[in-house]
Amino acid sequence: MRNGLYPKLAAQGMRQNRRFFLPYLLALAGLTAAFYVMSALVFDPGVVTMRGFEYVQVMMSIGMFVAGILSTVLLLYINSFLMKQRKKELGLYNILGMGKGNIALIQCWESLYTALLGIGGGLACGVILHKLATIALTSLLRFSIPFSPALSLPAMAVTAVFFGALLVLALLLNLVRVRVSNPIELLHGGAVGEKEPKTRWLLAVVGALALGAGYFIAVTTKDPALALAFYFLAVILVIIGTYCLFTAGSIALLKLLRNNKGFYYQTSHFIGVSGMLYRMKRNAAGLSNICILSTMVMVMISGTLALYLGQGEIIAARYPASLNMTIGFEPAQGHEVDLEGAKSLVDRFAREQGVPAASSNAGQYLQFGGSEIRGDGLPGYLTSTCDDNTANRTLFVLTAADYAGLSGRPVPTLAPGELAVCGEGPAPGPLTFTDVEGGSLDFTVKEVLPALSMFTVTSDMSEPVCLVTADEAARTALRGLVGREFTRYTALVLTELDCTSEEELALVDAWSDKTINDGAFFDGTGDWEYWRVDSRAEMAVDGYAMAGGFLFLGIVLGVVFLMATVLIIYYKQVSEGYEDQGRFEIMRKVGLSQREVKSSIRSQVLLVFCLPIAVAAVHILFDFNLVARMLTMFGVRNVMTAALCTGGTLLAFLAVYAVVYSLTARTYYKIVR
Repeated sequence: MRNGLYPKLAAQGMRQNRRFFLPYLLALAGLTAAFYVMSALVFDPGVVTMRGFEYVQVMMSIGMFVAGILSTVLLLYINSFLMKQRKKELGLYNILGMGKGNIALIQCWESLYTALLGIGGGLACGVILHKLATIALTSLLRFSIPFSPALSLPAMAVTAVFFGALLVLALLLNLVRVRVSNPIELLHGGAVGEKEPKTRWLLAVVGALALGAGYFIAVTTKDPALALAFYFLAVILVIIGTYCLFTAGSIALLKLLRNNKGFYYQTSHFIGVSGMLYRMKRNAAGLSNICILSTMVMVMISGTLALYLGQGEIIAARYPASLNMTIGFEPAQGHEVDLEGAKSLVDRFAREQGVPAASSNAGQYLQFGGSEIRGDGLPGYLTSTCDDNTANRTLFVLTAADYAGLSGRPVPTLAPGELAVCGEGPAPGPLTFTDVEGGSLDFTVKEVLPALSMFTVTSDMSEPVCLVTADEAARTALRGLVGREFTRYTALVLTELDCTSEEELALVDAWSDKTINDGAFFDGTGDWEYWRVDSRAEMAVDGYAMAGGFLFLGIVLGVVFLMATVLIIYYKQVSEGYEDQGRFEIMRKVGLSQREVKSSIRSQVLLVFCLPIAVAAVHILFDFNLVARMLTMFGVRNVMTAALCTGGTLLAFLAVYAVVYSLTARTYYKIVR
């Protein structure tokens, strides 16, 4: 044969099978574009010059790894589907005199065309999307990034090599399939029927136990640290349970529907239920994949969205002022912080940098940690040593003067033996603290004061409790009950600046240089152990770099997983459409009308679509507790934010799912018509 014949046959075969090849090429191009965008962000030299660049590079590297695994599984799945649908065509080539070597050359040319169109088109789209992605990422991170305007040649090379290797692997698998088969098998490969599957009760029991165990872990885990540790175990159990129950449970469900004569012996139900029952061994894996991928899409997007939206609240609580000076000291060692001197130092330095201070507040507090002390009316230990973080309470104790100094409000009027609660805590009334050795101190909670934001969140996962004592004597007595080694004194100087974020960041850099080069810089501020400065603008950069990177990654991977879901649904329905084509033709010959055909198709497709998304919604419902607990590790304690993000994501996904259902049902109907 002339060598020019093979490229023509390959191109002709792809055109004639465009219903199969076009989605394959679009999927390859989409996956290539997504992979290129993430790899371009990893290799972009401008990223390393920005604050918080580590978050972006780590997130995108993780995204490349996950996208690479998913691309491998998805493309090999589609390739296997294409080979099955084209067995008759390849068998016909063999019957007409082509050897397996000739068929192999045709497949090589098809792979070359696929690489040029899919990978080449994907890289072209990726270059465009990369520009849009940098704009979106800059918006999410809320600060400018000096992205490189040029093409990322390393990213293009990595992407082309990776997807080229996937196509080579798919080609080798196809060549092996052709080599080990004979022409008759190829010619009749698409017409192999299925026997009615048996109900496998053991598999159903295993699935129910695995799913129940995963749900139990998700619902009962309260400790955020354990939620993170057990999350992947719960996910694995739910995946196992989903596959087992879809394999065994769906067969049992269809047989129950068949046994229901009132339901089964209707035209719209009879054809769909009987057809699905005989294909359920293959259907189960597809439905499970759709369910799992749908769950992944919704969990990734809702979780990362909640983390991003919660950043503003977290930053405002942890860093109530532009400059947050934390000064550690120990009175028992003769340390004494001069708060007025510290405020003057900060104010003077800010003026020297041309950034005036709008206001300044100062005070000190005593923090309890690592002790075993109980307070009646306070559930759990005031400790960080308990195994269950949900039982921990971090105790902050201020004097009335410190509360006034930090809040700018009048000094609370408290008599000796009286306490005030700052924010949430024990209700007014008697309060007794006891230690493990039997010692105790009695107080009376007099009133509840407005909360101070810096004492509403903690660096660990315990709940904060802030109390205000009448004077230093009461605070010292409470410290004596616990022991000095389990407590620490800290002074705060909160300075609000009248400047932009860029000026604030420049001031913090200048402060760092000054403290290193000027040994007398802190003269007049007293005696202390350490002094740390936290800038709200700097913390916002780090916070949004992390949360924005997570959200961007969640959206990109969510789109990739959604693409995989849609493709699995499409190919599944197209495959079944060709299998059902002959059956519907026979049914029409015996009197089935077009209206009844549409009704039957609608019933079958609706059942296929509703089952996975219904199970995915149940997975999301049980998974919510684990996600909410893990979000607290990042400081997001507002459950309502997480709930709204989850609900909104579910509704948006259902809308997309409904569009896919409409298009798939139409395609299926065109095939069987």
